Amino acid sequence: MSQPRVVVAMSGGVDSSVTAALLVQQGYDVIGMMMRLWSENCDTEGGSGGPVTSNRCCTPDQMADARRIADQLGIPFYVIDTQDVFRRTIVQFFTDRYAAGDTPNPCLECNRHIRFEWLLNHALALDANFLATGHYARVQRDPAGDPASPVRLLRGLDPGKDQSYVLSVLTQDKLRHAMFPIGEYEKPRVRELAAEFGLPVASKHDSQDLCFLADGDYRRFLREHIPAAMQPGPILLRDHAQTDGEFIGEFTELGQHTGLPNYTIGQRKGLGLSYHEPLYVLGSDPARNALIVGPREMLGANTLIAERMNWIAGSPPVAEGESLRADVQIRYTAQAAPATVFPLPPDEHGDRMRVVFDEPLRDITPGQGAVVYVDDECLGGGIIARVER
Repeated sequence: MSQPRVVVAMSGGVDSSVTAALLVQQGYDVIGMMMRLWSENCDTEGGSGGPVTSNRCCTPDQMADARRIADQLGIPFYVIDTQDVFRRTIVQFFTDRYAAGDTPNPCLECNRHIRFEWLLNHALALDANFLATGHYARVQRDPAGDPASPVRLLRGLDPGKDQSYVLSVLTQDKLRHAMFPIGEYEKPRVRELAAEFGLPVASKHDSQDLCFLADGDYRRFLREHIPAAMQPGPILLRDHAQTDGEFIGEFTELGQHTGLPNYTIGQRKGLGLSYHEPLYVLGSDPARNALIVGPREMLGANTLIAERMNWIAGSPPVAEGESLRADVQIRYTAQAAPATVFPLPPDEHGDRMRVVFDEPLRDITPGQGAVVYVDDECLGGGIIARVER
């Protein structure tokens, strides 16, 4: 009986290369596949006229490395052109959300629409059973092989590399086809495995986020692509605390900002203000193109509303009106914090939840993901829509 077929999303890096090598070693029928993604000055609808650059996830050198690894492992290797769908789905989302005043995480959308939809569909078209990626996460299936049993998403064993946060968008159908072989290892061991397999990428540096930026400077990218969102506007001092999460009431104008995307919640330095006490960025009011600042005691909130919820099991873990004790992570690099989670009735954006943290957090940011964990299991997540103070 032939082994299941697995398509491996290859990037030419150490993680995806070890993923492919482990699966070959385990006897799977492995195919390597690499996506050619959109990058600046490589627009598929005609280009911008500038020098040709490559997406940092798929440079010619990385493509050559991935092809070399596939040849070494004796597996087929394909490159699929994903430029146009990536530009329309991910890059447009990135600029649209910044223009609306949010701070988006495009990696969540990439996993939702590109890796585990576009690429997964290509894998299934090749009669593959699974799509494997180099993410540090784990999939737990029913040991008895019951196809009706739910599939669970767990944190990777390396707490410093865990990537389950950006995989919280996966549904049961997508997770059933997902494999994350290196999630069972810590990163130093993955590099050791690369050396043991004789892979030439064992010491290669890790790839960076925001791969479509030519230089990694998102502020420069936004100035060029959505200049209206980078217009100067007033910096407003919040005169008294609010409890409804909206920046309304009395304000004092203290100066001018250089464009709302240039600032992050909790930021203290670089505001260019002179005041009798330190001031921090509390948020923004895109309708007025205003940056809202205030003293330290106004910084932080303990409640958020998230929308576009994806519950990995397919439904909320508790009924509407009930609550769940969990840890909630509000950005990729944050530590999950203890909280009480309340599923809310769906609206036009889908399922929602309210999260009330045990202690206020100072950097809850609309547009980022709010991801729910119980122990090591990722239950799902949504996009932070509103902060309540």
